[in-house]
Amino acid sequence: MSVGELLERSLAYAWGSVAEVRRVGLDRGTPCAEWDLGELLEHLDDSLDALYEGLSGGRIGVLPHVDRVCGFRTRACAVLGAWAAGPPEEVLVGERPLDVRVMAAVGAVEIAVHGWDVARSCGRPRPVPEGLAAELLSVARCVVGERDRGVRFAAPVSVPPGARADVRLLGFLGRDPRRACRTRP
Repeated sequence: MSVGELLERSLAYAWGSVAEVRRVGLDRGTPCAEWDLGELLEHLDDSLDALYEGLSGGRIGVLPHVDRVCGFRTRACAVLGAWAAGPPEEVLVGERPLDVRVMAAVGAVEIAVHGWDVARSCGRPRPVPEGLAAELLSVARCVVGERDRGVRFAAPVSVPPGARADVRLLGFLGRDPRRACRTRP
């Protein structure tokens, strides 16, 4: 599967989760103890902005955060449009060059996993599709190292042998699908 297809499938999955947000409050707990649902959606907005910036070589205008669901849809469409328009071959992250395909693949992991976080926050069981999860897991294993633990990701969670790809992906990134969302103190 191409990186563009991976990104598109991740965005579609996350959109299905974000569409449920209208039914719950933004102060709901998330699998990430440090964030409530509103903060998680703001983080998704920031992630999509960064992807768009990298793919287009430009910068997307900041959308008001009044309607986070509509904002997600608008940003997701902008990201896909920038990919379809032919992104640059590499992106500067600070002063360091990064292959745009790596950036897009990492973005796909971020978007899909946070899509799962959103679904959990909304009380909706919504597994990451098996094929998508398997591909995202191979990306995550290449880019998430021990230095990322405790900073960007929690410690890995043990999963049963033979677990589905989505459970392995979530466990690798420090999420336990069996545990309820934690509310902030």
